[in-house]
Amino acid sequence: MTVDSDGGSIVLSVDGEHVELSRSAAQELTDAVGDALVEREEFFRTACEHREDGSYVVERRAADSTGNSTVFDSFDDARRLFERLPRAFGADDVQAAGITGSRRHMLVRHFAEHPAFPCSLASRNPLRAEKQGGPREG
Repeated sequence: MTVDSDGGSIVLSVDGEHVELSRSAAQELTDAVGDALVEREEFFRTACEHREDGSYVVERRAADSTGNSTVFDSFDDARRLFERLPRAFGADDVQAAGITGSRRHMLVRHFAEHPAFPCSLASRNPLRAEKQGGPREG
């Protein structure tokens, strides 16, 4: 993919196809691509956000402070944490990965709620999840 400017317009080339855009249309495209890169999903108790910079944030649903969130460099980092956890896991297992405080419980719930992580809650007290099958796409 290449992008060139000839002063008055922007020429976008992808796989041999060339599209000429006005500056305002190019700005609209930039905004739309940025919006598509940022995606927020809400579940029963947790929410997540794929940020424009590639980071992945897990937070308590409707939380209003950063103390209720965990930021991963990417979704793949969250997936790797999940893959390192034992088949049945709880907050203590998540803590062993360096996550502390109430964020440990939040991540156990998030893994159980998010469809990309094949697991479900096995018990609520103590909070435990159990993996099923192989990984799904996120």
